[in-house]
Amino acid sequence: MKKQLLSTAVLLLTLAMLLPATGYSFGGGQGRQQGPPPEAIAACEGKSVGDSVEFTGRRGETLEATCQEQDGQLAAVPNNMPEGGGRR
Repeated sequence: MKKQLLSTAVLLLTLAMLLPATGYSFGGGQGRQQGPPPEAIAACEGKSVGDSVEFTGRRGETLEATCQEQDGQLAAVPNNMPEGGGRR
């Protein structure tokens, strides 16, 4: 009985440690990353808040954007972004 309990505890601990490695999020992220994408951050490197930039979006499209501070870092926010960032 003790061996079975110990085995079960080890299995549960192992699964708990592996869960974050799967990239699964328990938040409302619905599988999407939180915060600005790397492309938006890179577009504003060396720029200031309010500077106009262009960068390539996730689907390969060219986006006209303005550098704004988001989540404590400077990132390009597309000029045609819906109010509220398009997030629900």
